[in-house]
Amino acid sequence: MSRYSLTPRIARREDAPVLAELWSDVLRRVDRSEQVADLELVIKGAAESPEERFVVVEYDGHLAGAVFLRLTTVSPINLDPCVQSIQPRVFDQYRRRGVGRMLMEAAVSFAEENGVLHVTTAVPATARDANRFMARLALAPAATIRLAPTSIVRSRITPPTAPGSVRSTPRVLVARRNQRRARAAQVQLPLPGTSYPVAPERTDSDS
Repeated sequence: MSRYSLTPRIARREDAPVLAELWSDVLRRVDRSEQVADLELVIKGAAESPEERFVVVEYDGHLAGAVFLRLTTVSPINLDPCVQSIQPRVFDQYRRRGVGRMLMEAAVSFAEENGVLHVTTAVPATARDANRFMARLALAPAATIRLAPTSIVRSRITPPTAPGSVRSTPRVLVARRNQRRARAAQVQLPLPGTSYPVAPERTDSDS
């Protein structure tokens, strides 16, 4: 097909349901309606920010792919400016038709408009075709982003308590223990107005 069947444009709110389908594996794990609402917020924020651009590419009038662009720095400690092209993605039925190249062209154009010398991208490590495509565009691996639930990382950082070792008790457990002790003490105290029999005093005659 002719290249002229490809049309890049800025994402609109009504694109959110299709984008939720395109990025279903990288969005929050919530109900689809919430994913759509998330994307509507992202689209709105990008439209209002000069440092962001949300680009979609249409193929013969159908949304075929999208990318989120952000003007930032290489990292919080490396202040060289760059344009991040986050999750450039193309629907399977539109691959190998120039959609991906047009998405990255949008990233390069955004960088040139802002006088930025570097472009970065973020794609899933398991997406072999996407990573090969980025390599052909001279985008080399620079870092690996790893993700895990906080609780699992905590379990790996803090090993189980070994027998005989001393380990600090969490504050919640300490508070609960103190509450139990206070309740036990209240049970043992005599109730107001309660009299108890008193043993008679011993005398010499009792000896």
